Amino acid sequence: MSSETPRRSAEGPSWLRVGRRFLAPLLLRRFPPEVAFGFLGQVIPPGSAVEMALQARRVPGERALALIEGARAVAETELLAGAGGSDRPRLEVERDEAYELGRSVAGRSQELWTVGLRLVAHGPSRPSAEAERLRLSERLAAFGFASRVPRYEVVRALRCGLDESPESRPTGYVQTLTTDGLAALFPFSDESVLDPRGVLVGLALSDASPVFLDRWSHASHSWGLFGTTGSGKSFASALTVLRSRWMRPDLEVVVLDPLGEYGPFVKAIGGEVVRLADGGARTLNPLDPATTGGDRREKAGRVAAIVRALFPSLSDEEGAVLDTTVSRLYAAEGVPTFAQLSREVGASGGSERLLRLLEVFLSGSLRFVDGPTTLDPEVRTVGFDFSGIPDEQLPFHLAYVLDWTYGRLRSRPGPKLVLVDEAHLLVREESTAEFLDRLVRHMRHFAAGVLLLSQGPEDFLTRPSGRALLRNLHATAFLRLNEVSEATGAFFGLGKAEREWLPKARMPREAGYAESLWRIGEWHLPLAIVASTPEFEFLNELFARAAAQAAGSRTSGRGGL
Repeated sequence: MSSETPRRSAEGPSWLRVGRRFLAPLLLRRFPPEVAFGFLGQVIPPGSAVEMALQARRVPGERALALIEGARAVAETELLAGAGGSDRPRLEVERDEAYELGRSVAGRSQELWTVGLRLVAHGPSRPSAEAERLRLSERLAAFGFASRVPRYEVVRALRCGLDESPESRPTGYVQTLTTDGLAALFPFSDESVLDPRGVLVGLALSDASPVFLDRWSHASHSWGLFGTTGSGKSFASALTVLRSRWMRPDLEVVVLDPLGEYGPFVKAIGGEVVRLADGGARTLNPLDPATTGGDRREKAGRVAAIVRALFPSLSDEEGAVLDTTVSRLYAAEGVPTFAQLSREVGASGGSERLLRLLEVFLSGSLRFVDGPTTLDPEVRTVGFDFSGIPDEQLPFHLAYVLDWTYGRLRSRPGPKLVLVDEAHLLVREESTAEFLDRLVRHMRHFAAGVLLLSQGPEDFLTRPSGRALLRNLHATAFLRLNEVSEATGAFFGLGKAEREWLPKARMPREAGYAESLWRIGEWHLPLAIVASTPEFEFLNELFARAAAQAAGSRTSGRGGL
């Protein structure tokens, strides 16, 4: 804004007309205790008619220390004077923070800055400019800012600067901030998070600049996507797989699909779907030692754990019989089946109850897994559809499919990606949770990565194996979450403003794209997950087809999870 008011102007109580444009300034009375770097991307999103003017001047070291010590002394004095009630916790925090800030300034890891800041909403009419300012103040309030409209001092608010005397500057123009506080006001992302050989994961909400990530160039190749129903995580995951295949045509993909949403997508990219609830043209033999590279002793140990996942009530005696029989079965040649396992148990005079339990593989609902693997070992994309499986059988199916997946990753060359939808279902059982954790930890050795999807991270935080799994994710994306618990915020280092924003992040049906917060190492990036028109039309048709198939299954009486 020029220091001279243009000739063709008119001033109102809270606005200024310059030519055909109306200006509606906004100042900040109070800052929140913390905000995320790049938060202005949500406060001033691309396309909004808002300008920001910022001036900053470093406070000399001695003066900065004096200011900090003064603030600490005031808080200490009020505490010693017996301040109580709701003020005491605040004063204790102010005292402690002043002490830590003083140490940081003395150690030159932080500095104090005098900052002049104003925000100006524009519009072709007074109502449009004031409406834009109101939206701006509401977005600021969501982050904990207290703003003020400079009534009857609009020109002064638009012309003021740090070189002017304090008396001539309106209230709210000048703030004292730390180096980190000042840096948070710059809506820029460091280029170190951009991997030129990576896939497009989104556009920065601050300036719509594209952000690319290459999972293969980092120590961990695994990512996590968390979001409530309707937040767009299934679409985002399929979009990631699609773009990954374009960048790496030799990429092999395995999809663990509890809800049966990815079947049409898997087939569209040339893959096979294994429907586990009722068998079909493609099946797996859970006892096939090929999953351990032919190591029959290792496979025997896994089979015992897989069967226990189906029968958690096995007694110690029955478990011992099962272990002994499985070991004897794998000591012989050939590929075992459940019919052979049942005969071995019967021949050994084992538990009658165990024999009755194993009958489910011979004439019950799991009889289709009693036979050879019919899935083509050369197919490069495989989807496992778990929909329709009874809850009590789900841990069993998850266990042997994870075993097959681990064996495939270990034995196949080239890049591989495992998409695990509704991953919280795996961490409910200790056996599958530990197996998934091992899968993620060993992925990099097999040139493989995991794309983990779930509605929220809380299920993972309650188990040591789940927490270890989350720590091994290189990138974590949060879409709309119903709520962000204190435990989630602390684990991922989310600030208060970020925790309050995530339940308000816009979803595809609201904005045409999904708003998300990506945690990549130490970086927190607010991104819009967007698709090109061909990508959107391709994926939207496939997911619509999956939804129609699921509705038909429910109508015909086939249940889901």
